[in-house]
Amino acid sequence: MKKTRLVSLPNLKEAAKRNPEEKSLVEKVDSKPTSFLVSWGQGKTFCIRTYGCQANVRDSEILRGYLLALGMKEQEEFLGADLILFNTCAIRENAENHLYGELGRAKEAYEKNPETIIGVCGCVMQEEFAVKYILHHFPFVSLIFGTNNLTNFYSLLDDCLEHNENIVDVRSNSDLVPEGLPEGSQARESKVTAFVNIMYGCNKFCTYCIVPFTRGRERSRKAEDILAEVNCLKEQGYKQVTLLGQNVDAYGKDFGDDYAFASLLEKVAQTGIERVRFVTPYPSDFRVEVFDVMAKYKNIMPFLHLPIQSGSNSVLKRMNRRYTREQYLEIVHQLRERLPDVFLSTDIIVGFPNETDEEFEETLSLVREVRYDAAYTFIFSPRPGTPAYFMKDKTPMEVKHKRFDALKALIDEQATTRANEFVGKDVEVLFEKVSEKDPSRISGYDPHNKLVHVKGDASLIGQIRKVHITESHTYSLLGELMDED
Repeated sequence: MKKTRLVSLPNLKEAAKRNPEEKSLVEKVDSKPTSFLVSWGQGKTFCIRTYGCQANVRDSEILRGYLLALGMKEQEEFLGADLILFNTCAIRENAENHLYGELGRAKEAYEKNPETIIGVCGCVMQEEFAVKYILHHFPFVSLIFGTNNLTNFYSLLDDCLEHNENIVDVRSNSDLVPEGLPEGSQARESKVTAFVNIMYGCNKFCTYCIVPFTRGRERSRKAEDILAEVNCLKEQGYKQVTLLGQNVDAYGKDFGDDYAFASLLEKVAQTGIERVRFVTPYPSDFRVEVFDVMAKYKNIMPFLHLPIQSGSNSVLKRMNRRYTREQYLEIVHQLRERLPDVFLSTDIIVGFPNETDEEFEETLSLVREVRYDAAYTFIFSPRPGTPAYFMKDKTPMEVKHKRFDALKALIDEQATTRANEFVGKDVEVLFEKVSEKDPSRISGYDPHNKLVHVKGDASLIGQIRKVHITESHTYSLLGELMDED
């Protein structure tokens, strides 16, 4: 077994530090590999497994770009690959447990070929106990790095190979905004839609959430760099961009501009790219100017993911969510006043420590009032290092599961009613891929983010076509292609 070199280990206390006076620094990334790495990569294969949110997907695209530049080829299965990367998610415990199961499978690949490089990166690696667990249980892992030193991948890999060592290098905090990352459509997961980071990190510190520790403090990219990326994607034939941030409506606050996101959104729409989306906003940071921009430009899609987490003010306070139920409902009112046809989705946590029947009923009543089109619902998962992890909880798990089922039934009922309204209507669909379940069908999304399937083949990928909806299946629709005008 190779020797392990501990360059830097994660530290949650260090990760929690926030200095409002500290300015973000633009880091021009030198993404050119050494001749040694290029020579090593020739004819070799890699596999990347990505877990979690869109930010992780974008990080994996960057890593893919680095590896393709070495002359490596990607493969789906990690058995037989020369390099395997696991890009991890720390939001819930089951995602972490799944990683450990996958690493157990990866051991088989290592035993067949001890030259295999196995790396683990992403949010889980920002947690102290997780790194120690991997070092103890999976000593064959060659590389461990985090979200804050993704751009050091070449130097980490170079060290690992040249010195025949396992490398652990996880930076706990960052004020850097990387620019000059590897580009090109080959690195992107899709040739039709693209994620564009507009900012990194989060300053909110909700009591249940590990993200401020794993992603660092809020720091925004310059508007000119974002717009240059969007224009480049448009020139490459991309039809849709999704602006990414842990808290997009805080964009530009580190520049001293509370209205920067509305301005940026308008400038992105003005590039003329056919579709614009964004995730994820934080309710109390929203400005109605954003809704005005959404209403003004047809290429900004009439869909918003607006997390509520709970409909109870007392639970929201224990969560350290910085808004009330009443403020949230006013935001929804302001949005629908400007965009009556907007579709809304949300996140809701069931069973936050000591949630009472009355508090849960307040969540149900808010859901009835808002009438969501979709919701991501979860039973509370305690994350080590967060304040909620230490909260004593008297609510039995069977009660939490019963509440979860009741909430899901209500959401499904509302979503079914709303989806049925599509039957008989015509919608414009951006086709993205052949259906995984039925190769004779092709799938895409309408402006409201509804998944639509039609009979068709891969030649439709990248096209925006009118579709007549014939059937509703709550969270997906079936339709027929209409003749082009």
